[in-house]
Amino acid sequence: MKPKIVVLSGAGVSAESGIKTFRDANGLWENHDVMEVASPQGWRNNQELVLEFYNQRRRQLAEVQPNDAHKALVELEARYDLHIVTQNVDDLHERAGSANVLHLHGELLKARSTVDERLVYEWKKDIRPGDQCERGSQLRPHIVWFGELVPMLEPAAALVSMADVTIIVGTSMQVYPAAGLIGYARAGIPVYYIDPNPALNYELRSSKNLKVITENATTGVRKVVEELMK
Repeated sequence: MKPKIVVLSGAGVSAESGIKTFRDANGLWENHDVMEVASPQGWRNNQELVLEFYNQRRRQLAEVQPNDAHKALVELEARYDLHIVTQNVDDLHERAGSANVLHLHGELLKARSTVDERLVYEWKKDIRPGDQCERGSQLRPHIVWFGELVPMLEPAAALVSMADVTIIVGTSMQVYPAAGLIGYARAGIPVYYIDPNPALNYELRSSKNLKVITENATTGVRKVVEELMK
């Protein structure tokens, strides 16, 4: 049986492909207050604004490509049972070739019902006002907004708890509940934390076998992959 690696990835990985993050500019995401476009209240206030915001993100996604960090992680699948738990809503890990990707915060290329969150649809085009699920309700982006539950948190924690190695890349590990996932890792396993400006949260400070790589995603992931492939 192959050893298991769990990768916790965040916005810093996608940023190197050209996808902007809302933390780049004082909480603004593409010049919008995040609460206007990423909260249930924002949806109630202005559905058309929210739909158009994510339509633009979806179009932008079609124009970018996976970067070397995404591609390097794929190489580990030849030797390890690799699972990626990502906070990113793009499909760049999948497009690079990663087989096992769990999206904590939803997926940009899916839409879901506003009356039944179990009704989720593959959706690569714009979501328009009037686009409805099979129960006749408006479709919304399949995104976990601020103030909403994170339904994939429990399966993500289960994956981390079984890992033989954990790699953290592209996330500040300061925003909960995702930041708390490393707390489920078994004591003593190697934990690689790749970040050009690392900030250790409580769970990371408690790790007994922590290796900090102070580099960006592309160069840092390559270093870790080379070490693990030896």
